[in-house]
Amino acid sequence: MSNPTLITFIAYLIFLLGIGFFFYHRSASIEDYLLGGRGMGSWVTALSAQASDMSGWLLMGLPGAIYLGGMGQVWIAIGLFVGTFLNWVLVSARLRIYTQKTNAITLPCFFEARFGDPTGLLRIVSAIIILIFFAIYASSGLVATGLLFESTFGVNYSVAVALGGFIIITYTFLGGFMAVCWTDLLQGALMVFAIVVVPVLTYNRAGGIAAVSKAMDLKNISSALLPEAGTLPIALCMIISSMAWGLGYFGQPHILVRFMSIKSVDKLGKSMTIAIIWVFLSLSGAVIVGFIGIAMYDGLTGGEQEKVFIYMIRDLFNPWFGGILLAAIFSAIMSTIDSQLLVSSSALSEDFYCKAIKRQASDKEIVWVGRACVIIISVIALVMALDRDNTILGIVSYAWGGFGAAFGPLVLFALFSRKTTWQSALAGMVTGTVVLVLWKQIGLGEKMYEIVPGFAANCMTIILFNLIIGQKNENILKEFDAVVNEIKR
Repeated sequence: MSNPTLITFIAYLIFLLGIGFFFYHRSASIEDYLLGGRGMGSWVTALSAQASDMSGWLLMGLPGAIYLGGMGQVWIAIGLFVGTFLNWVLVSARLRIYTQKTNAITLPCFFEARFGDPTGLLRIVSAIIILIFFAIYASSGLVATGLLFESTFGVNYSVAVALGGFIIITYTFLGGFMAVCWTDLLQGALMVFAIVVVPVLTYNRAGGIAAVSKAMDLKNISSALLPEAGTLPIALCMIISSMAWGLGYFGQPHILVRFMSIKSVDKLGKSMTIAIIWVFLSLSGAVIVGFIGIAMYDGLTGGEQEKVFIYMIRDLFNPWFGGILLAAIFSAIMSTIDSQLLVSSSALSEDFYCKAIKRQASDKEIVWVGRACVIIISVIALVMALDRDNTILGIVSYAWGGFGAAFGPLVLFALFSRKTTWQSALAGMVTGTVVLVLWKQIGLGEKMYEIVPGFAANCMTIILFNLIIGQKNENILKEFDAVVNEIKR
């Protein structure tokens, strides 16, 4: 690692910590700390939503999957793009209006208020699911941090994980949601810059399409978009399994909270346009990086394939420029982990501490409980990340599927189904989660991505319960009608 690269990288990290300190005294209330006071603008909402979505797996995991699997893995990117679009179109406006009407600042609290759960079970179970899957999800980012620091600075993997975790924890701990969103704005811009510039500048050096095609033939990597399976049903199952990543968007708390935080519904149209363009450029660039890597590097397996973007930067770019591009990778990692830590903090502070332990706690006390929760979840994720045998994409796929199967149908039924009850929602959430875990544990995840059966089981359970126990609470029904009428206006 050259001195210019090191200086550039360290300067960027210091700047991020400065943002955390800047917003330290601007998070006086729990709504400020967890939701930015519902005052975020269009650009911040759009880029923070997508930067927190596209974590280290965008610049490392997805190119690695393309490097090993070729064209068949492109369906993942297609599914993610479609899922992003539908999430903004179907969910963003309704969720913003509904959460303000129910005075909910977290997803578990929204479920409880929306479905009229008098027991608190819906809130508690959903908060537990958030803590479990975000600990797993955050560990994937720390694995990416370890690989990045190990490859570029020659730091021991375990030390690298701890160092990266310390930086992320610090500015999240200090500045809360506003620090996270404003750092995500910078990180999102840097990410899309890197993922567009690197393939453009390496394309000719790699030899262009001819060199990529030749390398794919020599390495026996599929160049067909349709899977080369024995029968059409198997091929369709493989496509559905890959595109099913898009289903996960409806249930990702760290993305949905961005919709809840925007200043007004009127700003969502502009935010959606920005977000869709960002996602298209980012996914396209990541896919192209994977294909170029096939022509440039041989024998990357066992997790090394996820470093192909790092190797391109190391081998082909000026040290000063390389430092900026490496900072973009770290940005991708941080922009997701910080959001996950904050949502996990909200699950413990708002959904447990405020609702079940000390209902009369002051705002200052709750904010400090939230900060303490950031530390707790971080330590758990750090311990899990020390197992370097896991691939980034493998960890992310499980956590992503977990949220999609548990919360995706609940969010859609909450926003579009008038008669769904809290019993239906609770049964669906538990069923979807159990099916996903069992599907994965018995090894069927190799045949079909576990989010598909989990999501389907959740939906079918809610529909069945709704047929037996329809919503009869007049206040809940009137509230739903009021939200629908506001959307129509």
